Amino acid sequence: MLIIQSVDRALRILDLFDEFEQEIKITDISEKMQLHKSTVHSLLQTLKHRGYIEQNSENGKYRLGMKLFERGNLVIRRLDLRTVSKKYLIELSVKSGNTVHLVILDGKEGIYIDKVEGTSATILYSRIGRRIPVHCSAVGKALMANKSSKELQEVLKDYDYVQQTPNTITDEKLFLTELEKVKENGYAIDKEENEPGITCIAVPIWDHTGTVIAAMSMSQHSASLDQEKIQRTVEMLKDASVKISRELGYNMHLPIK
Repeated sequence: MLIIQSVDRALRILDLFDEFEQEIKITDISEKMQLHKSTVHSLLQTLKHRGYIEQNSENGKYRLGMKLFERGNLVIRRLDLRTVSKKYLIELSVKSGNTVHLVILDGKEGIYIDKVEGTSATILYSRIGRRIPVHCSAVGKALMANKSSKELQEVLKDYDYVQQTPNTITDEKLFLTELEKVKENGYAIDKEENEPGITCIAVPIWDHTGTVIAAMSMSQHSASLDQEKIQRTVEMLKDASVKISRELGYNMHLPIK
């Protein structure tokens, strides 16, 4: 695979920024990239010229530019899934008071493409655009459960089962057994497997071909949950999932892929 070094370096600079590091000094960028300061300066000036990087005039630090927001919105507009799902996410959040997420699979990880914060917000981990491991999240399990054996092998090849909490599944055999259970039940659950104190319940969403293209989840404090509340949550999520899937053209009589 041909990699153009200057382009790769520029993209790596953009990847340094997240919700924890929204502004970074050039010396820190140089250190993180292991590149000479003059090389980093040239890359930053090019990105700045194109609007992908801005410089704070008060402290001299660099931050992401508005061009990324513009380009990101073009991608979001293509996501009919997000548009169709939005009203149901809001409805679920208002009805339950909990935070509701919409997640798609990207490579070996899930990625949050929408989120509606509940009045009793419980989860700090999530944000739109953030990635989440499939092995320790309800949404990840819901996205993976209906995949074929070949598809599972492709995703799980060399997969790193990082232990996020003491409850995290770190064994592939156990994970595959868990996926069978999710497929049979029609919903997934992670009980403090990704974030301590938080239980997340998720259901799949299908497109017109009968393929699972997304998962929708609700996060709640584990201490406030009992079996009855879990069942109510599952029913609410499944009801919304059916409505979203139908709007996306899914015929419930189609075989699930």
